[in-house]
Amino acid sequence: MVILIESIVFFHGIEKNYIINLLDSNGNIYFAGSGIFGHLSDSKMGRKGSLTIVCIMNIIFGILTSISPNYWIYVILRLLTGISNGGIGVCAFVLAVEPMGPVKRGIAGMSTFYFYSTGIALLSGIAYIFQSWRFLYIASSVPSIIYLIFVLPFISESPRWYLVRGKPDEAMKIMHNIAKSNGKHLPENVYAVLDKEDKSSDHESVEIGTEEIVTASVLDVIKSPLTRKRLFLLMGINFTSSTVYYGLNLNATNLNTNIYLSVLFNSAAEMPAYLLTAILIDRFGRKPLGIGTQWFSGIFCLLGSLVGSQGNWKVIRTLCSVLGIFGMAGTYNLLYVYAMELFPTVVRSAALGSARQVGQIGAIIAPFVVVMDADFSFIVFGACGIVGGILMFFLPETLNMPLYDTMNVTDDEKNKFSMLA
Repeated sequence: MVILIESIVFFHGIEKNYIINLLDSNGNIYFAGSGIFGHLSDSKMGRKGSLTIVCIMNIIFGILTSISPNYWIYVILRLLTGISNGGIGVCAFVLAVEPMGPVKRGIAGMSTFYFYSTGIALLSGIAYIFQSWRFLYIASSVPSIIYLIFVLPFISESPRWYLVRGKPDEAMKIMHNIAKSNGKHLPENVYAVLDKEDKSSDHESVEIGTEEIVTASVLDVIKSPLTRKRLFLLMGINFTSSTVYYGLNLNATNLNTNIYLSVLFNSAAEMPAYLLTAILIDRFGRKPLGIGTQWFSGIFCLLGSLVGSQGNWKVIRTLCSVLGIFGMAGTYNLLYVYAMELFPTVVRSAALGSARQVGQIGAIIAPFVVVMDADFSFIVFGACGIVGGILMFFLPETLNMPLYDTMNVTDDEKNKFSMLA
C-alpha cells in the first residue's frame, strides 16, 4: 500500500528521481518493521498487542505526513509509516490464521487477502477523488482508525501464543469462546495442561503447554538445519515474488495507459487470483500450486517483453502485465500460508517477518528495474518468476500437516518433518 500510494503521488506531479529515492527509503524501513514486530509478536507483546501498536503508528504517522512542512520531514514520516506497515501484514495474518485447523487453514489464509486487493482498488478511487496528496494521506489513514476502534477490540489473542507463554487457562478460555461462536461445546473436563503437571488426573488434554515461558528467535531458526534451509529458501522466493509483484504494479507508468485504470485493473486481477488459489490450495497443496503460479507469471512477463508498446501491441502488453500480476498475486499471498506452516509457534511471526524482510529488498529494487526500459523490466520479472518456482521445488509440502509449537519437537515430529524436507 505504501508503494502504491507513492506511485499515485508521483503521478500527481512529483519528480521521478524523488519518488525512487523515497521508495528506496520506505522499502528499507518497511522490511525492518516486519522483523521488529514479527519478533515482538512472538514474544512479550503477542499477536494482538503488536497489531494494536502498528495500527496506532500507522494512523499517527499518516496524519502527520499530510501536514509535513518540508521534504525531509515528509521523508522521515514516510519511513516511520513504513515501519508500521511492515508489521501490520505479519501480525494480522498470523493472528487470523494460527487458530485454524489444518483442513481450513489454506482457504482461510487466502481469504484474508481479498481485503488487501479491495483496499488497493479503493485506493485508486480515493486518489482520483482527493487530487491533493495531503488529503490522500489523511484518507489512507481512515481504514486503520476504523479497524482499531470497531474491529480489533472484538478479536481474541491467539490461543497458541498463550500456550507457549505458559498461560494455558487463557488459551482454554479462548478455545471455549471459539467453540461457542461455532455452535459447538467443549466438555468441562477438557483442559490445556502443562508439560510437567501431573498427567494422572482424569481429564483429557487438547493442547500441551510448557511450565515455563518458551522463547526463541530467528537465531534459533538459523541454528537448526531443518528450519534454516526453509528460511533461506523462503527468503529467496519472497525476494523474487516481491520484485515481480511490486515491479508490475509500478510498471503501469511504462504501459502508456491511465494510471488510475491500471491500478484498478491490477487490483481487479488479484481478486480472482486469490479465489482460484483458495480453491486449489487444499486440493493440490502449497508446493505445486506455488510453483505453477510463479511460472505462470514468469511466462507472461517474458511474453510481454516480446511485444511492442504501440497500437494494438500496447493492449497485448498490458494484458501480459495483468496476467503476470494474476499469477504472482496468488504466489505472493500463498507464501504467507506456506511460511507459517513451516515454522513453530515460538518463532512463527519472526520467521515470517524475516522472509518478508528480504522480500522487501525486491520491492526496493523493482522501481530501479522499471525506470530502465519496459522490455528489460519484463525480462527481469519473467526470470524472477521462473527462478522462484525452481526454489520452491526444495521446500516440503505442508498440506494437512499440524502446526508445531516449539523448537524442541519430539523425535517422531522431527522424523516426520525431516521426511518432508
